[in-house]
Amino acid sequence: MNQGELRTVLDGGRYFEAPRWYGGRLWFVDCIARTLLSIGPTGDLQEHAKVAGDTPCGLGFLPDGRLVVLTMFRKKLLTFSDGQLSLYSDLSHAATGTIDDMIVDGLGRAYVGDLGFDFPPPPERGAVGRIILVTPDGRTEVVADGLRFPNGIAVSADHKRLVVAEMDGECLADYEIQSDGGLRLRARHKCGKDPDGICLDRDGAVWAACYSEDAFVRIDRDGKERQRISVSGRRAIACALGGPDKTTLFCLSAATTPEELRQGRSSARIDVVEVETAGAGYP
Repeated sequence: MNQGELRTVLDGGRYFEAPRWYGGRLWFVDCIARTLLSIGPTGDLQEHAKVAGDTPCGLGFLPDGRLVVLTMFRKKLLTFSDGQLSLYSDLSHAATGTIDDMIVDGLGRAYVGDLGFDFPPPPERGAVGRIILVTPDGRTEVVADGLRFPNGIAVSADHKRLVVAEMDGECLADYEIQSDGGLRLRARHKCGKDPDGICLDRDGAVWAACYSEDAFVRIDRDGKERQRISVSGRRAIACALGGPDKTTLFCLSAATTPEELRQGRSSARIDVVEVETAGAGYP
């Protein structure tokens, strides 16, 4: 399928991550600026909170509307409500490494990616990544392991499927969600170089931000690439389907390199493009 026309809706940030469409707005974080942000359909940008002393990354909404914000290095989940951040879950006892992306499903279960090593990644790190489940009653459990840099996570609308982008493995790990929230691996599909953030559509296809390919790609349930949207010269970081009909693909990218990023040098942007198949699930 030919690429649609990208339109820039926000430019000039540092490093945008974790886009989530909720309540008619796109919510996301700026990791380097350590801010929680949202943008509306007219382009009105709001800064909701500063995350002191740590780097925010994954986001998710609980059934009661509270927003959960992941902080990478202190390994905590925080809730944002009434303008305030407060502790939701401390994963410092459960995570073996830096925690990265996260999604909250419609049942209030948070699935958190544990890299298994401290960031920045060591040269030889292996398949040490895990997924940690945090239940609404506060229980934590490792529900998947053997992952090579687990990054973006998405859950289907029926809560029966979870997909993880393995950045080092250059693949999508596809799991069946069991009744207790546990995961059973079904398949792995190749997915370009360094897949980062992902989202699902109604056909069960995965949109993945392929960081090192400067592109957002749509992979069907059989692992075949069906569409590619290029952001030449920019790292593709994350994506989400939103808008009134959930047919607007929000594409988060940054002009940076790994060396520049370690120095905090990065310029973030959000582009949008209309796609044929609407989003479904979380995010």
